[in-house]
Amino acid sequence: MTQTGPIAQAIEVKITNALQPTKLEIHDDSSKHKGHAGMKGLNPSETHFRLVIVSDAFEAKSLVQRHKFVYEILEDELKGGLHALSLTTKTPQEFAKAS
Repeated sequence: MTQTGPIAQAIEVKITNALQPTKLEIHDDSSKHKGHAGMKGLNPSETHFRLVIVSDAFEAKSLVQRHKFVYEILEDELKGGLHALSLTTKTPQEFAKAS
């Protein structure tokens, strides 16, 4: 995890509780988007995250279903300032094959 601000902490708690991941990486990429047109007038802190989530909960789910599931888990954060998520969602077996 690269940041420990309140949104990053909420992401960690909510993803851990809902998905019980075997691997969870949370990277705050907000600083890379500072000054972009879509961010004018907004606080650039904790707005863009890249997540790597490995969980059995993704078994038999399509990529779209996995991403929708994560968006549902983080619904409050998305409504409260989280602007973008880049997601890598894999089962433990998929992750082992890719490693």
